[in-house]
Amino acid sequence: MSFQIHAPSAIGSRSGSGSAGSAGSEEVGEGALARITSAIYSLLTVDVLLLLAVLPGLVPLVLLARDAADAPLAVACLIPVGPAVSAALFALRRHRGDPADLRPAAEFARGYRLNAAGVLKLWLPYLAVLSVMAVDLAHVRSSGVPTWWAAIVVVFAVAATLWMANALVITSLFSFRTRDAARLAAYFLGATRSVALGNLCLLIVAVGVVDIASEAVLALFGVCFAAALLRTAQPMIARVTKEFTA
Repeated sequence: MSFQIHAPSAIGSRSGSGSAGSAGSEEVGEGALARITSAIYSLLTVDVLLLLAVLPGLVPLVLLARDAADAPLAVACLIPVGPAVSAALFALRRHRGDPADLRPAAEFARGYRLNAAGVLKLWLPYLAVLSVMAVDLAHVRSSGVPTWWAAIVVVFAVAATLWMANALVITSLFSFRTRDAARLAAYFLGATRSVALGNLCLLIVAVGVVDIASEAVLALFGVCFAAALLRTAQPMIARVTKEFTA
C-alpha cells in the first residue's frame, strides 16, 4: 500500500530538550514521588482544559431529552469534542514523565491551535454521517425498518467511530494532509487490529458510562479516555513514525 505524502513531520515530537531540561529536573527532583506528582498535575490540568473546551456543546447536550427527534442536535453538540480531544492527545503525548515538565496548559493550547482546523476537516464529515445514522436508528420502530438493517447501521457507526479514533490520533500527532490522514486511519484499522480492538473496548466503556450516568460524567473523566486512547494507539503511532515519516 503506498501513499503520496508530502513532507510529513511529527508534530508531537519533543524539541529543545537538553541541558536546560536536565537542570530543571534536578531542581524539581527526579524521584518517583516527583514523577507521580508531575503526572497527576498534568492529567488534572489537561482534564480541566478538556472539560472547558467541550463545555459549549456539553451544556446543551446534558439538557437535551433523550428523544429520537433530538438525535441530530445531540450529534451537533459534539462538534467541540474533536478539537478538544486532539489538544488533549497532543498535550499528553508531549509529557514524557519529566518532573520539570509542568507546562500542560501551554501544550494543550498549542495542540488546539495547531490541530483544530485539520481535525475539523475529518470530524465534521464524521459527525454528519453519524447524524444520519442516528436518525435512522431513532426511527427504526416507527418506520417499520427491519431489525437487520438497524444492525448494519450500528456496525457502520462503530466502524466509522473506530476510524475516527485513528484519525484523531494521527492528526493530533503528525502533520499529514487531510486525505492522507484519512487513508492512514482506514489502513490501520486492519493493519493494527489490536488498536482497533482496544478502541472498541474504550467505545463500549464510554457508551456504558453515558447510559448508566450521563455525558457530563464521561466528560469529567475525559482525560482518562484520552490517555487510554493514546496508550492503545502506541503500535499505530510507532508504525506511522517508522513507515510514513522522514
